[in-house]
Amino acid sequence: MQGEGLKKLQSGQPISTREQLLLIAQLSWPAILAQISSVVMQYIDTAMVGQLGSNASAAIGVVATTSWLFGDLCIALTIGFNVAVAQALGARQSEKARGIMKLAFLVCMAFSLVMMAIALGITGNLPRWLRADPAIWQDASTYFLVYVLSLPFMQLNNLCGGLLRSAGNMKTSGICMVVMCLLDVVFNAFLIFPSGTLRVLGVTLPGFGLGVLGASMGTALSQVVVAVVLTYILLVRSPELHLRRGEKARFTAAQLKRCLSISAPVMGERTILSTARMVTTAIVAPLGIIATAANSFAITAESLCYMSAFGVQAAASTLVGQSVGAGRKDLTYRLGWLTVALGMGLMVITGTLLYVLAPAMIGMMAVDEAVIELGVRVLRIEAFAEPLFGASIVASGVFQGTGSTLVPMLLNFGTMWGIRVPLSAILAAKWGLVGVWVAMALQLGVCGICFLIRLAGKRWLPKETLQ
Repeated sequence: MQGEGLKKLQSGQPISTREQLLLIAQLSWPAILAQISSVVMQYIDTAMVGQLGSNASAAIGVVATTSWLFGDLCIALTIGFNVAVAQALGARQSEKARGIMKLAFLVCMAFSLVMMAIALGITGNLPRWLRADPAIWQDASTYFLVYVLSLPFMQLNNLCGGLLRSAGNMKTSGICMVVMCLLDVVFNAFLIFPSGTLRVLGVTLPGFGLGVLGASMGTALSQVVVAVVLTYILLVRSPELHLRRGEKARFTAAQLKRCLSISAPVMGERTILSTARMVTTAIVAPLGIIATAANSFAITAESLCYMSAFGVQAAASTLVGQSVGAGRKDLTYRLGWLTVALGMGLMVITGTLLYVLAPAMIGMMAVDEAVIELGVRVLRIEAFAEPLFGASIVASGVFQGTGSTLVPMLLNFGTMWGIRVPLSAILAAKWGLVGVWVAMALQLGVCGICFLIRLAGKRWLPKETLQ
């Protein structure tokens, strides 16, 4: 059914509203599963390390935002290539799509190596720069070091999964993310704890007792395994994108320029968001180990809430991109609104669950009662901002599908640095960590409203789709 829907889209056949909703759902659920699995993996790391105490949890939390910066830049670079491939496939130009895919591998893998080199250069000083407690400097640097060394494999996962999604294949990347999550559990069980700590089905498991280092190694090893599998599926098994014997699918400088023009604003946006989060981490760190650990746990728990919107975002980018490529004036705008409405609806549900289940979610990761109490308080503040956060997430995917990425970057820059960062600094002095999360909730609400206004205005549409 999913394949039939995409074929109708590409061929210009009429697609009813019911068929559009069904296609969105079919493309969204595997992507949602993939996103949730990636957060579950973080959740597992945090929960397992949380059993070692607040210091170990704070060590991971203090470098988390910096890790996201490097990871987000790698992901953002792939966006332009994913959009170009989706539009080429929408126009039924599969050879052109494979040429862009080859270009994506060259550019994105080279970029990941550059990012790895830069990150290695700051590993030793990073915890000090972030004003972390000296007691956690060593563990924090160690965790970040292993993360950095796994960046090329993470980039392979992002690139191959994104290209498969551009072709409408959401299931493969979703299944692979679930496998990665399971592998992470297995590797962590052996690497984090010493022998005799864990028992499964009455059997005592051996262990290396590496603590924080074991958590980062478990994640890295699972990334390596899945990267190899996804690369094979894309280059050998994908019906649209697998390499053909004797085919010389070429790429051009114009295609590179086009892809980078889409990716550059997204990279700017991710840099803005990540650096603002790093500044916020530096605001939180002086509040003490309890606040740092509670902040880390709350961020991880909240991630489970908004990953559903990121799954819909992936579907929105693919569908809108293919609609633009197929010249479907009738679908681009409508699919944009349908996907955003779905994302907001899901976030109403997950936001409600976040509020109700906050004690259980934090309690699964933390053992310190003070950390649990503070984590629950800030999570319940954030729950009210989730629907509008979902609107900005999915609308961003819609804009990416058309190649309109500059304005979203500016909206994020204005709200993040105009609202969240300064307000966090002011309110942290008065209310501590609670003040920081109040500032975050306000920024997400304002940003979501701005994205909805942008979506309603139609100026994000390519000129040829304006009616």
